[in-house]
Amino acid sequence: MSASTTSACNGYLTTSSELLNESANGALRPRTAANDATANGNATLKPNVFRRGSDGSNVSSGRSTPAPDDALPSLKSIKHARKERRRRLFPTVDYESRVSHFDPDSSHRDFRGFFTLFWIGLVIMVITASLKNLRGTSSILRTSIFSLFTERLWELGLAEAAMVASTLICLPIQHFIERRRLSWEREGYLLQHFLQSIWLGIWVYLPFFMEWKWTHQVFFTLHALTLLMKIHSYSFYCGHLSATQNQLKALDANNTKKEPQEDSELREALAFELTSPNGNVTYPANLTLENYVDYLLCPTLCYEMSYPRTEGIRWAKVAEKAAAVFGCIFLLTITSEEFILPTMAEAAVRLEHATNLTEAGLTMLESISLLLFPFMVTFLLVFLVIFEYVLGAFAEITCFADRHFYSDWWNSTNWLEFSREWNIPVHRFLQRHVYGASRPHMSRPIATLVTFLISALAHELVLFCITKKLRGYGFICQMLQLPIIVIQRSRFMRDQLLLNNIMFWISMIWGLSMISALYILV
Repeated sequence: MSASTTSACNGYLTTSSELLNESANGALRPRTAANDATANGNATLKPNVFRRGSDGSNVSSGRSTPAPDDALPSLKSIKHARKERRRRLFPTVDYESRVSHFDPDSSHRDFRGFFTLFWIGLVIMVITASLKNLRGTSSILRTSIFSLFTERLWELGLAEAAMVASTLICLPIQHFIERRRLSWEREGYLLQHFLQSIWLGIWVYLPFFMEWKWTHQVFFTLHALTLLMKIHSYSFYCGHLSATQNQLKALDANNTKKEPQEDSELREALAFELTSPNGNVTYPANLTLENYVDYLLCPTLCYEMSYPRTEGIRWAKVAEKAAAVFGCIFLLTITSEEFILPTMAEAAVRLEHATNLTEAGLTMLESISLLLFPFMVTFLLVFLVIFEYVLGAFAEITCFADRHFYSDWWNSTNWLEFSREWNIPVHRFLQRHVYGASRPHMSRPIATLVTFLISALAHELVLFCITKKLRGYGFICQMLQLPIIVIQRSRFMRDQLLLNNIMFWISMIWGLSMISALYILV
């Protein structure tokens, strides 16, 4: 995820639909059949209708009852919408039953041997570090970071519980909007933006006020940003559904004996919009505590009224994922204790006694080079612990079937591909709620710029919470990714896949080490 502020990247921004596929154009009328045949990727109100199979497996949810003959037209439309599949007005994320790349059931098994070798290498690293410590200090491991995990742990637990509980404010607000005590189009969305800003400010400031260590602070801040995206998606999708419901009810007020064809098509589209993809839930039946809590637990940042589910929880798989989480955290701690902190401490002393800029510069370069391998290992472990094990465990507990949390980002040939494939849940959120929401009001390059700016600011916030230094190094480095993208997408470079992949990895590893050294030592 990155952003652009230079006109030199305008060509990249113009083609940014590869990263952020443009969604609904804001029109509230259905398209005609002629427009359907020539549509150029623009979402319209009148979607393509697909009847479900005749085998009965997908015809009905099994819970519907026939609508009475004197029912309102909107009720009949809702019943009709339960049996159809079509494109929705609000950008919909397509969830499917899929496994992750590293899952044993995945078809991507050509690199499993290297995955095993990676873990063997980490075991060798731990054994070597333990023997070195045992010879030098008579203790197997250093424990300075381990001790931070248990310090004031009860405060972190209480704050986490309070922060999660505070997100429930979204539910009564949506009930007020559904009952028309608030209008989403007028004051509803403004109120939501205001409450979200206050909410984020409170929970980001709390670790500073409590004077927590960086381990607690980074965990708490990342969870706060996750919950912020969740409540934003929930509120704005449900707000859209309330506006859709009001528009559908307005059609019921028409007293004409024969409804115009245009209004009839609009009614069908609106009724379909109010129904979940599997046809089991219809707005406002989703505005329940059970549905909201289930969404909070599901490993996704984009709210839908329902998701595809697996048949049941495999508790052995949950235990495997949980053990892997603690194992990765243990290895991350060992890497930091043995290879990162000693290098940083030595570099800080040498910089303090440096007599000229040349000596200071050489010290920085040496420190960065010594940190390259440890930060590469740290980066890979962070990827595994979040996207393979933590999200995988929550997916198993909630029976969430779509486990496509990442793609083959390791084959990326530029930062544009990496931003799409490294963190798919965040990419979907930005695509749907930032870029998609901006497009009706601004041009494609500006909407892309806004999306990348928000992403870069969020990363800078996390770095600020870790180091308690506001330097902007991370923000600047993310912006500097764009000239690299422009070069790699040029006519002379775009076909050099191997070279571009090498450039991606070099900039990734060097960037992590350099940013960390700058924040800690400067």
